[in-house]
Amino acid sequence: MSEKKATPSSPRRFLFRILDGIEWLGNKLPSPLLLFAILALIVVIISGIFSSVSVTNPTSGEVIQVKNLFSLSGLDYIFNSAVENFIGFPPLGAVLVTMLGIGLAEQTGLINSSLKGIVFSFPNRLLTAALVFAGVMSSVAVNAGYVVLPPLGAVLFLGLGRHPLAGLAAAFAGVSGGFGANPALTSTDAVLQELTVEATRTLDPAYAETITVTMNYFFAAVSVLLVTIVGTLVTDKIVEPRLGRYEGGENGEIDELTSLEKRGMRLAGIGFLFTFLLMAYLSFGPLRGDGAYIDSPFFNALVFVIFILFLVPGLIYGIVVKEIKNDKDLTKLLGKTMASMSGYIALAFTAGQFIAYFRETNLGTVIAFKGADFLNSTGFDGIGLILTFLGLTMVVNFFIGSSSAKWTILAPVFVPIMMNLGYSPEFTTLLYRIADSVTNMITPLLLYFPVIIAFAQRYDKKLGIGTLISMMIPYSVAFLLAWLVMLLVWVLLGIPVGPGAPISY
Repeated sequence: MSEKKATPSSPRRFLFRILDGIEWLGNKLPSPLLLFAILALIVVIISGIFSSVSVTNPTSGEVIQVKNLFSLSGLDYIFNSAVENFIGFPPLGAVLVTMLGIGLAEQTGLINSSLKGIVFSFPNRLLTAALVFAGVMSSVAVNAGYVVLPPLGAVLFLGLGRHPLAGLAAAFAGVSGGFGANPALTSTDAVLQELTVEATRTLDPAYAETITVTMNYFFAAVSVLLVTIVGTLVTDKIVEPRLGRYEGGENGEIDELTSLEKRGMRLAGIGFLFTFLLMAYLSFGPLRGDGAYIDSPFFNALVFVIFILFLVPGLIYGIVVKEIKNDKDLTKLLGKTMASMSGYIALAFTAGQFIAYFRETNLGTVIAFKGADFLNSTGFDGIGLILTFLGLTMVVNFFIGSSSAKWTILAPVFVPIMMNLGYSPEFTTLLYRIADSVTNMITPLLLYFPVIIAFAQRYDKKLGIGTLISMMIPYSVAFLLAWLVMLLVWVLLGIPVGPGAPISY
């Protein structure tokens, strides 16, 4: 990709040099596909070296030992789990199913026509904020935002003559930050609440019964504004100026909509509206379930719902503009979509092995408990304790990507420690969510990190891990600093972090 780099002003020049250094160093690493294969091998070697290391879960008393993948049983696991690790790689199915719907809408020209309509009616200056905000709100749909918004953000920025990678980065930052900020309750709130209750019960069963799913609601709702503002400023003032002008192979010129495209848009819009209403009926009717709405059969099937919401209007538009004349045309367009994802499918194989090996060896669990022992031994209190806890959680996030998996390990250890030091379980959970959110976008162990790389490589074939991390570090640092300031004000004013959820225990 050929780009014209912007000349930064003096205050930003030093920052840009640091980010350029990170990008250079990161891009010296092998391709993501080979890198994950190497990391998988390193995990196998480390598991053999530290196979005698173990930790004891202070809650259950269970002894957790590093599993040696060099042993006979370990080698048996490696050879017999390869296919399952690939097929079971969590984002693989979600990405491919979602991209079938999005890809059809793209191949028929619906997304391009929609882009034209947005460009001619949407103020350019508001696009970044709208994209970051949409990313924050996407956490209602759990991980669907990682699959849908970054590629759409790139397309929107490209259509407006802006750098597509800046649009991708803004959406990615919004989705990642959105796990610590949302005005609506999500399944993440429910999962973390259950784990926090169980951890609290070991020390104070009576208090555990008072912890509700809204335990972080006040702070999370206000954080929506913080993430949107900070994400917008970082994109417009740091990330996009550093990327410079995009001069890649994609065409960013936009012509007026033709009469046929307008007709296709109208009918596709009607099709989308009817499909959306049908999905809304199913979500509150047959697929409502008996439990919480955010844990209903409908919400558990959101990937398929998104597929349908893109497929139907894409199909209608393709028929109207005569891109789809028969079933063979439809098959061909869907095949093109899957062909464009071939690089990601190959990447998913090595990434799936690495993540599965890391989980199987218990290395992440051992690291988490060792970190907890360190925190308990520091003797810190007040701001020192809070910063240490945030730092340890951020470090653990580089080894365990799943938010619920990390809290399953950390909550039974950290919640009682923090309670003994005067901090409520709700406040401890909030600290965890902040640390998790700000590091999601820079850890290669995030399950959707390879997905974002695959999307970004559509605009820069040579893009590596270093480029993506250097784009996302400004968001990570800015979100952390802004949240720390907000947290300090919150603590000084003694505002509850949620209904009936005080800071102090």
